[in-house]
Amino acid sequence: MKLTIQRYCKNREPNAVMQQYEVPLEECTLLEALYYIKEHTDASLTFNSGCRSEVCGSCAVRVNGREELACGYKLKEGDVVEPLSKTTILKDLVVDHQKMMKTLTQVKSWLDAPAKPESMQPEDEKRIEKQTDCILCSSCYSACPVLEVDDAFLGPFALTRAYRYTSDVRCTDEKSRIDAVQEKGVWDCTLCGECTAVCPQGIDPKTDIMMLRSKSGQYGYMDPSFAAGSDDMFGGGFDPGF
Repeated sequence: MKLTIQRYCKNREPNAVMQQYEVPLEECTLLEALYYIKEHTDASLTFNSGCRSEVCGSCAVRVNGREELACGYKLKEGDVVEPLSKTTILKDLVVDHQKMMKTLTQVKSWLDAPAKPESMQPEDEKRIEKQTDCILCSSCYSACPVLEVDDAFLGPFALTRAYRYTSDVRCTDEKSRIDAVQEKGVWDCTLCGECTAVCPQGIDPKTDIMMLRSKSGQYGYMDPSFAAGSDDMFGGGFDPGF
């Protein structure tokens, strides 16, 4: 079975080359194929892996232009494998996740101390259970078209984490989290759903962002482009309250 892998090294010219390999394995995962190549064909091939059971997210790559976990993806003839998009490539299929992880600090993705003393009820846990399943694989970040044109956008998993903590009954400062997702956040998303389509955990960042928009409205925020259009329509400061 043949596959093509993007090889990258910043100290080489050209930095990126597409290299074809043949793997004599049947019904194997992409990760198994990568290990075969490293052990039998090309020891310099560099990639990440961890749990090998679709839990840790460290082996996320792009296959034929779509984000996949290498340990769960079944290899097909002619597959093209590349590193995640919108990242700094360190070598071959290994990318730097630090920029993406910093967005979690921007959206305050933690519970303040001391948290509210309320105990979590089963229905409370159920409300945020899916968002809590995020494994930070960065697949949604890689798939997001907004980041193609604005790399300052917070990105899907940061906004999903923001929704998870604003919806936690123990949260003591919901407003500060809503404030944190206004600039380069909830209103910049196009709601295309690409993030939802590639999430290996079945999380739906698109819906989470829509819920954050609803929460934002409760604190007096609105879509800046809509607000600008309203000003134009009613002559700036004119109040259209008939």
